Amino acid sequence: MRSLGSILTAIATPFDAEGDVDEDAFVTLQRHVCEQGSDGVVVAGTTGEAPTLSDDEHLRLVELAVRERPAGSTVIAGAGSNDTRHACAMTAAVTELGADGVLSVTPYYNRPSRRGILAHFAAVARSTDRPIVLYNIPSRTATDMPNDLLAELAQLDHVEAVKQANTPNLALVDGLGLYAGNDDIVARTLDLGGVGGICVASHLFGAEFRAMVDEPDRRTELHASLADVFAVLGRHSPIPLKAALSMVGLCGPDLRLPLVAASEDEQADIRAMLERHGQLETAAR
Repeated sequence: MRSLGSILTAIATPFDAEGDVDEDAFVTLQRHVCEQGSDGVVVAGTTGEAPTLSDDEHLRLVELAVRERPAGSTVIAGAGSNDTRHACAMTAAVTELGADGVLSVTPYYNRPSRRGILAHFAAVARSTDRPIVLYNIPSRTATDMPNDLLAELAQLDHVEAVKQANTPNLALVDGLGLYAGNDDIVARTLDLGGVGGICVASHLFGAEFRAMVDEPDRRTELHASLADVFAVLGRHSPIPLKAALSMVGLCGPDLRLPLVAASEDEQADIRAMLERHGQLETAAR
């Protein structure tokens, strides 16, 4: 497997008060997460609110990330779709822009059969020469890719890893690197021999995720110390993340409909979590 890194941050897409992409804030956020321990970023994924980005905005973010990335860091571009033609076009486009890898989600809503999934990813694989990370997240797509299907997909050229967000499926699959798709299973994934995680909380707790990789003797302790972080930031992601990033001054709180800002009660929970971990104190310095 070509190395894309162990800790990858599924980077948020900052918007300004008018709802436009805030490119300066995006670049600042990318630099921040890499300085805090991430090996790279995943651009225009679920956390990046890809469903509400135009193709032009989506590709501009990939272009920015590639151009502005810190030395040695990687850029993985979200390029999935439930329209195979669109997925192939976006995969080819992000490849041309210089992305190091592609994250490709199971087609959603139209719920293809097993043969349809195989045909879809075979077409996507023909659209790039970069590593493809499959994304299995049935809670959002309504379709699960069981491990025997993943093993079959691993035979396709360029399909090299899976972001596994269906915890019951979490296991090594021959031919695929394993990334945790949920923050609360990163430690378990590493214990299994997986590559690492594509994370959300690493926007704020990158050092802890880095240490899970580099200091395996502390992995259980670090995982336990972040239990409240996983619980708070995992609710209706990326809504609480955007609120948290705003509270620590990394980007604005704005989201695009149909996502709405965290409620007052949710903001209180987010603020309390950040205070427990000293994040607001650090931001104030």
